[in-house]
Amino acid sequence: MAQETKNKDYTLSSVKNALLILRAFSMDKSEMKITEIAKELGMGKSTVSRIMSTLASEGFVEKNPETNQYRLGLTILSLASVCTSTFEIHKEAMPVLHDLSEKTGETSHLAILDEFDVIYLHKVESKHRVRAFTHIGKRNPTYCTSSGKILLAFNDELFLKETIERGLVPYTEQTITDEEHLRLDLQKVYQNGYAISKEELSDGVITVAAPIRDFTGRVIASVNIIGPKQRMTDHSLSTHIKKVVSAGKDISQRLGYMGSR
Repeated sequence: MAQETKNKDYTLSSVKNALLILRAFSMDKSEMKITEIAKELGMGKSTVSRIMSTLASEGFVEKNPETNQYRLGLTILSLASVCTSTFEIHKEAMPVLHDLSEKTGETSHLAILDEFDVIYLHKVESKHRVRAFTHIGKRNPTYCTSSGKILLAFNDELFLKETIERGLVPYTEQTITDEEHLRLDLQKVYQNGYAISKEELSDGVITVAAPIRDFTGRVIASVNIIGPKQRMTDHSLSTHIKKVVSAGKDISQRLGYMGSR
């Protein structure tokens, strides 16, 4: 019995380590060596090597023959496709995002909360040559992004408090790092029904976001557009805000939200 419990614990530990290794990959670290993974996660090199061999055999990772570094494999891509295709919000938002990007000329995103970060689920690229760099799966802080502010403003006090306690790190000179200032800003977001981030995460980049509600009226996601400040002027913002808010309402209605009841 003791041996069986020991084997079960070992198996669960191996599964957890495998998941930690897969999550170590990102857009910033799309390829890594075994020694790099081991150092980052605090695991033994032999442990990482053994797990990577198993993951590679199932197609979850693969070795780049040119760099001899590991990267995520096609199995991950196939699972991601299954996941996104089954998300109702993803399917309902896609045509609206395309329309929003066409009308504003800027890149549009669908974003949700993932723990204390905001993450992009879908993206429609701007046709302009000059545009902000973003990608599906990109994680950003909530308090200095328009999508994140929406998801903060329409969340509960406990979540906001925990977000603040984790630290309001300055990314630019425009980042709000004072708790009182942030709370006042989020109150305006809640009252206005949209959020703006003017160079708060990246210099020269402005974003506008609006809430997306499910059939119960709960805010579950946000829709935004992002562009350089040269195009996102005060004049164009007034028009863009209306279009982004309209897009948020459109997606919400597609998800069954009927407005105030």
